Amino acid sequence: ERWYVGPGVQRLPVKEGRVRGALFLPPGTGPFPGVIDLFGGAGGLIEFRAGLLASRGFAVLALAFFAYDDLPRTMAQLDLSYFEEAAEMLLRQPKVRGPGLGVVGVSKGAEVALAMATFLPQVVATVWINGTASLHGNPLVYKDLLIPAIPYSIERVIFTELGAMDNLAAFDDPQDPAYSTSAIPTEKIRGKVLFVVGEADRSINSKLFAQLAMARMPPGSCRLLSYPGAGHLIEPPGSPLCSMSSIQGTPRPVLWGGEAQPHARAQEHSWQEIVHFLELHLGSVATVKL
Repeated sequence: ERWYVGPGVQRLPVKEGRVRGALFLPPGTGPFPGVIDLFGGAGGLIEFRAGLLASRGFAVLALAFFAYDDLPRTMAQLDLSYFEEAAEMLLRQPKVRGPGLGVVGVSKGAEVALAMATFLPQVVATVWINGTASLHGNPLVYKDLLIPAIPYSIERVIFTELGAMDNLAAFDDPQDPAYSTSAIPTEKIRGKVLFVVGEADRSINSKLFAQLAMARMPPGSCRLLSYPGAGHLIEPPGSPLCSMSSIQGTPRPVLWGGEAQPHARAQEHSWQEIVHFLELHLGSVATVKL
């Protein structure tokens, strides 16, 4: 058994303005460092990591951005103003300590998190887990800014013997000069970023994307944790390896990759590093151990 929410942690549904999600608050009066938690292409609202982080003293907004409640059912574009509204809402909470906050994102959520770190001054600490450093599939819009997306080459998807979709080849080379305008301009980031990579990721060449993002960033602003044998879905320790699964919008299960033992070691080590990184850059927390 694993408890994902410690004693006294509150879960508050969030439906404020356009923002949809769930706010997890640690026990006590606070104020607590604030974190926005994002998942990826599965859509909906996924809360387990937010509950664990709140159990360690962070005020965490598990944020949905499509396929939940009255949000759009699919992602046509990434409207960064929605995520800005979520950041402002979180910082307005009386138990949340500002002026900066953290963002944790995996897969498509990591792409969003990197864009938030680039353009939103509220974001001072970002955890990027197996994502991209360019816009893919969906353009990003924000005020008068438009970052075009690199299209997916779905004709290059491979179906495994088990019937799963191996999407790795569907990503065109982000270093192609034709796609230069799709890169997230990470040189604008003024906060800190922790890149977490599974080297056996079969969904995204995430190590390449981490290296491309870091090459543009100021020295000392980023760190890379790269794990041989780990797959795409690097989650908190105790979570089983999910090497493939069905997600919304795909006709077959998607191959995530990873080998059980190295993936488990990556989850254990990276979780400790993620919590430490957030504490270091957002300030101390009152910790309740789970």
